[in-house]
Amino acid sequence: MAKLNKDDFISALKEMNLLEIKELVDAMKEEFGVDPSAVAVAAPVAGGAAATDAAPSTVTVSIADPGAGKVAVIKVVREITGLGLKESKDIVDQNGVVKENIPSDEANEIKAKLEEAGATVEIK
Repeated sequence: MAKLNKDDFISALKEMNLLEIKELVDAMKEEFGVDPSAVAVAAPVAGGAAATDAAPSTVTVSIADPGAGKVAVIKVVREITGLGLKESKDIVDQNGVVKENIPSDEANEIKAKLEEAGATVEIK
């Protein structure tokens, strides 16, 4: 098998949906005994304490209330997350987390899409 370089690997990741990436991370944990997400989270911390004094660099978007347009909200959640219908419906029904640890500008875009569909959204 040909060895993938970093750019090829990143290109392959861009073509995957969120569920496929989660499965890949789980397989890496099982195969190598290492949590790749822990490495990704630890890297920004090395930048220094100045970043922690400002506004949070990453936030979590969750649904507070799906509102009357629940079906439209489920469609938007599917679009944002790449999850299937059942998983998206579960997130909406349970007022769950749509995305975690994302930049605040991306969170604001997601919030706007969800509010346009009729949901009440929290950014933490």
